[in-house]
Amino acid sequence: MKIAAAQISCALSDFNANLRKVRDFTALAKKSGAELVVFPEMIDTGYSMSVIAKHAKKWSEGAVPELQRIAKEISIALVAGISDRAGDSIFNAQVFVNARGEIVAKYRKTHLVTAAPLDERICLSPGNEFVTSKIDNFNVGLSICYDLRFPEMARTLVVKHSAQLIVNSSAWPVVRAEHLRILALARAVENQCYLVIANRVGTDDGVTFCGSSVIVDPSGAILAAAPPDREELIQAEISEQIIADVRHRVTVFAHRRPELYQ
Repeated sequence: MKIAAAQISCALSDFNANLRKVRDFTALAKKSGAELVVFPEMIDTGYSMSVIAKHAKKWSEGAVPELQRIAKEISIALVAGISDRAGDSIFNAQVFVNARGEIVAKYRKTHLVTAAPLDERICLSPGNEFVTSKIDNFNVGLSICYDLRFPEMARTLVVKHSAQLIVNSSAWPVVRAEHLRILALARAVENQCYLVIANRVGTDDGVTFCGSSVIVDPSGAILAAAPPDREELIQAEISEQIIADVRHRVTVFAHRRPELYQ
């Protein structure tokens, strides 16, 4: 299966402009032959706590219906990071829509970043469950940005939820740019799965993002990578056989000792 990651910038609070860009990049992904395209974090509002607090929409009223239309009209599955207002709470969420425009999964970011220059706790509430969903023969684990720093999450997605591909919608800041690729490689290698990061470029509310979106295979080979400072669509083929071969050569899952990991 061919997959793509769309590295884009967003306009703060400009919902219509942002969704037009999502449509354009989705069409590019379809034209390239991809069956799934992954977008960054908070593509509807942009990544600013004050803007999110003001403009976040209910799941049924914001970006989700438009993303469903885009996926259905272009006939491609997509994953995107969006705002999700529920009562008095706002969540940093991710939606997975199939090529028929149907919502197949919803994830709310479980790990909220607190490191300067960002503190999501002033605006956002954490989710409390991990989520996977199927596309074709692949089980896809959902994650958002800071989640990448928690190996327990990736391991749980793979061991308990049988994920073969982990996708990460991100707004990773340039001040920690070197960590992004290191963590992506580590999560892919230690879990012998594909890992895709769709990261932002541009600057929101004084925070500049580092781009460098990447698709990594289960052996740690970088299949596609984007530059740090411009919009780009990257694509790669993923294979069940590659996963099986890597796991056959190095049988780490058979050697785990869960009784020691408490």
